[in-house]
Amino acid sequence: MIAVKTYPTISSRYKELVCSAGVREDGSLVWIYPLPFGRSPYSEQFKKFQWVELEMKKIEHDFRKESFRPAGRVVAKGFVPAKDNWGARKKLLLGKVYNNLDTLLAEAKDKDVQRRTSLAVFRPTQILGFTYRRCEREWGNDRVSALRQGNLFEEHDGKYEVIKKLPYQFSYRFSDCRGRKSKLMIQDWELGHYFWQVLEKSGGDERRACEAVKHHYFDKLTTENDLYFVLGTMLEFQAKNAPNPFIIAGVFAPPKERQLRFANF
Repeated sequence: MIAVKTYPTISSRYKELVCSAGVREDGSLVWIYPLPFGRSPYSEQFKKFQWVELEMKKIEHDFRKESFRPAGRVVAKGFVPAKDNWGARKKLLLGKVYNNLDTLLAEAKDKDVQRRTSLAVFRPTQILGFTYRRCEREWGNDRVSALRQGNLFEEHDGKYEVIKKLPYQFSYRFSDCRGRKSKLMIQDWELGHYFWQVLEKSGGDERRACEAVKHHYFDKLTTENDLYFVLGTMLEFQAKNAPNPFIIAGVFAPPKERQLRFANF
């Protein structure tokens, strides 16, 4: 089941690289990349909570035990329903949930590289904030040149197109069960897609688009939903034993359980 998709980036190895975090029927988590999302209309791509069927092979250059690549055609299947307050989705994805960041980081830095954890579901104890800041607005010329040389662009009406780079970096600030405060970047595809939607509707008002993203991910999700992070490591930083190699690949936000109130008689 597709759990989250990261916002595409340009990769010299994989063209437009999209990583998807998925969960097997037995509850085990996997990174799957590269998946052919970048050059398909958003409406035609695999959605969250959709089953896909595919053969997978371990990625040779990636030591992370959760990392696999498609070894053939990816077949879209049905969706895991949202009924019973996301009961089936929660049963699949919430088999193992971390709430102590130190525990997760210790597993990510295991002396045995093959045993290191690189993908996990984490429940923050408290959401402290949601921030955004400007970043590079365009892909580097070296990356674009590599794509052109490899003839990797889609061509539309005589013009080459490449996925637009998000001009802002969005992050959650949160604390874990022991009060440890952290700030992690979120690279959820849905966040990026929502930003571009609002930007278009607002006539190019970037501040309004950023505030709309903040309202949804901070104000709305933290009050109306139980918020979980799907955390994944960046290969380069985990290989170097960086202090914290994780990013928020996406969020899992089932609606909060409704509490029945009974009148006193």
